[in-house]
Amino acid sequence: MKKAMLVFGTRPEAIKMCPLVNELKDRSGEFETVVCVTGQHREMLDQVLHVFGVEPDHDLHVMKLGQTLFDITSDVLLKIKSVLEEERPDVVLVHGDTTTSFAAALAAFYLQIPVGHVEAGLRTRDLYSPWPEEFNRQAVDVVSKWYFAPTETSRQNLLDEAKPGDRIFVTGNTGIDALRHTVRDNYTHPELDWAEGSRLILITAHRRENLGEPMHRMFCAIRRVMEERPDTKAIYPIHMNPQVRKAAHEELDGFDRLRIIDPLEVVDFHNFMARSHLILTDSGGIQEEAPSLGKPVLVMRDTTERPEGVAAGTLRLVGTGEENIYREFSRLLDDTAAYAEMSRASNPYGDGHASERIADILSR
Repeated sequence: MKKAMLVFGTRPEAIKMCPLVNELKDRSGEFETVVCVTGQHREMLDQVLHVFGVEPDHDLHVMKLGQTLFDITSDVLLKIKSVLEEERPDVVLVHGDTTTSFAAALAAFYLQIPVGHVEAGLRTRDLYSPWPEEFNRQAVDVVSKWYFAPTETSRQNLLDEAKPGDRIFVTGNTGIDALRHTVRDNYTHPELDWAEGSRLILITAHRRENLGEPMHRMFCAIRRVMEERPDTKAIYPIHMNPQVRKAAHEELDGFDRLRIIDPLEVVDFHNFMARSHLILTDSGGIQEEAPSLGKPVLVMRDTTERPEGVAAGTLRLVGTGEENIYREFSRLLDDTAAYAEMSRASNPYGDGHASERIADILSR
């Protein structure tokens, strides 16, 4: 029997790793499954664990007030050592591009434990965009033994870096698996009742590289567009980062058709996406999830590591300039043909069975 340890610590990781945890646990005759969470995000992580019914075997409790990348990296690296030495798994599975993933993969490498990278091969080729995620995912791929790439583009990125082709597997994205568990036909919520009868705009914005002036420009553009179109309402589940909250309240307070609310649990957020008209975001995972729900996405970033969505027509990269966001957001609201084209585009990120494929590969 193989022992697989899955390590994650943030809400986005948990959303994408919990389906894989449960798939491996369902195969208890083949795998002993160990879950180690770092707690890089605390409350938001715990919410996702509860939704998917995942109980961690180890919790490193690294989150602290005002934590920095130095804090997270060093704390994970030091605290996970004893867990790895105790469990001695056959493989450590990490996800994507977080500081938790980087530090956990590095710790496994130091102990010569094979690493499997879920969502391997995403690239912008700019180490500072997104920051520090682009470095994290490239570094994890350096020390990994197994690569679970979500798309052919990701696979080709890995081959271009001379990663061994017989260890790269195109599986689809486990985030699409999660949607099968969370999106519900009979879902209701008071905020959605408030937006009834309007075109609902869903907003997320939190990236480190967008803090400061870029974020102010983003919010100014959104408000300008919506003030001109009274048939729209917006909901912005805001990140806990105090700098994000400060910018949002400075630019968006006093506009009664835009509500800033606390972060949503994963079931709520996925169902808000499913009932939205379009989404403006600087997030990564939403770029994969929204196309599965037929929702156009304007990506408020200068680069994306998910070019497949841009090529497929489900995403549009609009940067952080106020005028460009204003122009592209306005176009999608006013041009029904442009909107229909984006909402009908095919989803390049998988069919919701990535976790099964990864488990099959690990079994072999």
